[in-house]
Amino acid sequence: MNRQLFEHHPAFGYRFIPGLKARMEHEAGGYLIRANQTGFRCDHEFDAARQPGRKRVLLFGDSFTAGDGVSNKKRYGDQLEEIVGDLEVWNFGLSGSGTDQQYLIYREFAADMDCDLVVLGVLVENIRRVAARFRPYLTPGGEEQFLGKPYYSLEQGKLVLHQVPVPKEPLRKDELPDDRVNPGGRMPWLREAVNKLGPTAKEFIQRVSGYDPVPDYTTPDNPHWILMSAILERWIAEIKHPVILFPIPLYQHVEESSSSDAYRARFAELANSTDAMLHDPLDDILSYSAKERRAFRFQNDIHPTPAGHRALAESLAPAIRKALSTSDAS
Repeated sequence: MNRQLFEHHPAFGYRFIPGLKARMEHEAGGYLIRANQTGFRCDHEFDAARQPGRKRVLLFGDSFTAGDGVSNKKRYGDQLEEIVGDLEVWNFGLSGSGTDQQYLIYREFAADMDCDLVVLGVLVENIRRVAARFRPYLTPGGEEQFLGKPYYSLEQGKLVLHQVPVPKEPLRKDELPDDRVNPGGRMPWLREAVNKLGPTAKEFIQRVSGYDPVPDYTTPDNPHWILMSAILERWIAEIKHPVILFPIPLYQHVEESSSSDAYRARFAELANSTDAMLHDPLDDILSYSAKERRAFRFQNDIHPTPAGHRALAESLAPAIRKALSTSDAS
């Protein structure tokens, strides 16, 4: 996380600096970031009046939704406006955030907003983040420090919120318990060693080893899944409008180097137990050739390329049309 792009927020940890305009260096040549006055990467201001004849969708997620690596207009949320037509997508995506923080963003800003549909873009990796109490970042001098984040626990079956207001001051790693930090993946020492071998070797090792990047979905009684699903169940229940649950796969699932069966089963179970409409984009994505799917992420950065965002948008667009037409009919 680049702290030069963000400011502290006591309710959910941080947000983009309101009104931010910045060009970010990137392996693909750089991209533009523009934040609105509420502190989110969205070209719409969140106090804007309704446009006659235009539907409004609120979109939540992490960096895959906020659009790390691409300019605003290249993201799947923005491309939906073009594909669906007469649609405005208010993007509340926040890079580095977990599902718990995204829910708190909804409560802070969007619970009473006038809209037609809410889309929860849940990157499946977020299951690790709901268990974390701190997130790492690098200072401009290259030092690793840690920022507190809000988090929930389940106590006697009830969600209990902790660490709000969120502490503003960072901590060093030696000040933290190791089991309360999300380092950005499983076994970071092994990941670093494999990464040094290069992307081709890394992909081969993952494929032959049966590597599972998100093992917490394996069983319905996994404590991290129980916590994450409890947060999503409460969130969905509080939304006054139709909801699409949109699980976003990791590149290992897109490129079929890891099985997606477990996480897909868990999200299907969750949708069946709530009023949310499930749209799982993976079948649509797997209809592309292996070469096309590899182009859905960058050479090194795992975030979606413009083509990857386009594939997500084209998959999601029919579900949005259906949800909006169903809402109109009722």
